[in-house]
Amino acid sequence: MEPDRLPIDLGSTANTSITKDAYENLKQLLKIDLPTKLMSKNLSTAIVDDVVLERFGVDTRGVFLSKSDSWNNIELAAEKDADKYIDEWGITYYKPPNYPFYDAVKHPLAGEISSKTLKEFPWPDPHNKGRVSTIRERARYLREHTDYAIVFHAMGGFITQSQYLRGIEQWLEDIAAEPELVGELLDHTLQYQLELTLAALAECDFDVDVVHFGDDLGMQNSLMFSPKTYREIIKPRQAKLFSVVRAHTKAKLLYHTCGCNYDVLDDLIEIGMDALNPIQTSAKNMQADKLKREFGDRLVFWGGIDTHVPSIAAGADTRGMEEEVRQVIETMAPGGGYVLSAIHNIQPDISAKNICALFESALRYGSR
Repeated sequence: MEPDRLPIDLGSTANTSITKDAYENLKQLLKIDLPTKLMSKNLSTAIVDDVVLERFGVDTRGVFLSKSDSWNNIELAAEKDADKYIDEWGITYYKPPNYPFYDAVKHPLAGEISSKTLKEFPWPDPHNKGRVSTIRERARYLREHTDYAIVFHAMGGFITQSQYLRGIEQWLEDIAAEPELVGELLDHTLQYQLELTLAALAECDFDVDVVHFGDDLGMQNSLMFSPKTYREIIKPRQAKLFSVVRAHTKAKLLYHTCGCNYDVLDDLIEIGMDALNPIQTSAKNMQADKLKREFGDRLVFWGGIDTHVPSIAAGADTRGMEEEVRQVIETMAPGGGYVLSAIHNIQPDISAKNICALFESALRYGSR
């Protein structure tokens, strides 16, 4: 069913937000004098203030996990304008000078590992109370005092976490050569995510509208692995995660995976995915019209606005952004099943004027 106005999202998840520098430029243009709070250190994403969300007619509000109260990151020495630290998983992250994001550069499960290694690894405690310390108050306030869609943003996905622990190159070698070992590693990270998700949802009284999980299955032109490998190793574990959430809440499941995921969209729908983000339309077989035509009766599309097409990335003229928004709405919105947001987080090279044009155009073209 098509709604009376197109739903808009900004900042309800760490995959549909805005980077710190872009956000500060936006606040300067809007003459909003508020400090910027970080949602994700590694992604440099900001928590978007209510005054901005209301300005742009955003229909969603996020509920987020906090940090463990038994762990502080170990800060490591790095050169000027750089940063380096170890997190509670033992992963070392590094941000190069004048670069906004952190990369995982040292992996605690790199090298030779075994089932014994995995059993003895010091897995973080998903039940640490600090992780859910702010959730109950936030979720109750949103439900009792607003009519926004409440989106619970779960931690980074169990697949991505296993890759950071092992190292992406080694992980990809393992999934081909030692699939049973990768399966054991995934079982550990999945169990952590399951227990943490259920603890967080309990704090919300299991009363949220959307539960958001995120991993990356795709690259620009294909999956990271064959569809057969996905169905044998990844899919059964995703199905377990999705089914446990469905057993405890009526919330819709929003799943984030960048890149080309066309070959497994039927599989993801089969195991319970209701909505797909970010709709990376530049990836192979992920064009908006193709997806709408083939999956529009079974899937909600969440994202789709490409802020990095050349006419937009240049930033001087807002007409490119306005046209992008108009075209995507005309393709995705008919019949319902579309939530508008940018393809992934809005990056620092997108001008504040173009950010305004994105959401102002969404309000203009998204109203009946």
